[in-house]
Amino acid sequence: MNPWESAAEALKAEQQRATAAPSAPASTPPPARETGAPWSTIDEKSGTAALRRLGRGVLWAVVGLAVITGVRAWIVPNQTTTDNNTAAPAKAAPAYPSDAAQAVAGRFARAYLTWDADAPETRASALAAVLPDGADTEMGWDGQGQQDVLAVQPGAVTPTTQNQARVRVDVLIRTTEEEATPAKGKKKATEAKTADRWIGLDVPVVKSAGQVVVTGQPGMVGVPEHGPKAPELKTPETDTTFGQQTADTVDDFFRAYAGGDTETVTAPGATVPPLPDGMTLVGVTSWTADAGTGDDRTGTARVTWRIGQAQVEQTYRIELTRVASADAQRWQVANIHGGTA
Repeated sequence: MNPWESAAEALKAEQQRATAAPSAPASTPPPARETGAPWSTIDEKSGTAALRRLGRGVLWAVVGLAVITGVRAWIVPNQTTTDNNTAAPAKAAPAYPSDAAQAVAGRFARAYLTWDADAPETRASALAAVLPDGADTEMGWDGQGQQDVLAVQPGAVTPTTQNQARVRVDVLIRTTEEEATPAKGKKKATEAKTADRWIGLDVPVVKSAGQVVVTGQPGMVGVPEHGPKAPELKTPETDTTFGQQTADTVDDFFRAYAGGDTETVTAPGATVPPLPDGMTLVGVTSWTADAGTGDDRTGTARVTWRIGQAQVEQTYRIELTRVASADAQRWQVANIHGGTA
């Protein structure tokens, strides 16, 4: 016989007998009877419930973390290895103050290459202004001769070591030389003769306390006789028809340009500063318009000017724009700059 069914039958019979019997006085509770049931209900302790709730919270926290970081990152972690032999990238050194180096080297070159035997203190004073305190202001000059500096052009700055650099400076000098000439008498006369030439100068400088100073004597170097070969540049295609249509526009502009008044021949809003005095227009040698479409076009003009007793041809790039009014339209100059670049 099934023990579960027997227990259920016994429980049912006991309930029926309890219903049929008279109720006992309220003050005397009936004695507890064994029901014969094979189980009993046990209250759960509060500590057990708290542990179960804590476990559920940890489980949900793990699920949320997996969603955020990705389960794959747990199963196959990112394998990042560090090679001890690989050095950390070095921090980029601050750029050398090339502008300051060029300025100091240019001033030094002018003072260094200017001398006059009749006024040696002038050169010493100019050098003292660009040399460290207490430096030798003679800088190897023997105190003889006369030489002037006509132009100074600072060039490349080549950093070396220990915050030092070498600055290339091209200098145009004028040297005065005495030349003996035959005379009618027994004595020969001397005549002063000047010669202009470009020379190169390598000036050593050093950066110290946020400034650049010359560290010592420079060295004269040669100047190239000519520049490197220029690359082959692509020539823009031309529009002959448009060039012929706008030739008078370009010619009128240069006549007004030479006269110092371009307001009537330039597009609205365009500003073209006047030419310096002493330039006279000889004529527009050629005008070539670039191929293109639209209201803005570009071309190249070759123009001959007279300066003093000489004539010189120059090249300009001209930008034209179409200006329309209620009853007409015309092309006017919007911008101009020299050269072909």
